[in-house]
Amino acid sequence: MVRERGQKVVATNRKARHDYHILDVFEAGLVLTGTEVKTLREGRASLVDGYASIDGGEAWLENVHIPEFFQGSWTNHSNSPQAQTAFEPH
Repeated sequence: MVRERGQKVVATNRKARHDYHILDVFEAGLVLTGTEVKTLREGRASLVDGYASIDGGEAWLENVHIPEFFQGSWTNHSNSPQAQTAFEPH
């Protein structure tokens, strides 16, 4: 069976689109660690309080909640579900 390849939106911030007038949209890849990838595939992320900041020429995603993957062990997930996440604009 051939697996479909495509893009899947794992999280959107509908509140931001309602509260603000979005002028530009940028696509970026996230730098994820451990089981964050599996958690995002399950669609368990919250962007409600999230925002992007630029620090030292790098883009950072702040206050995004990526909960712990329950089947993960202590060796492969971060301790803070709201840790700073780097992202790389395309």
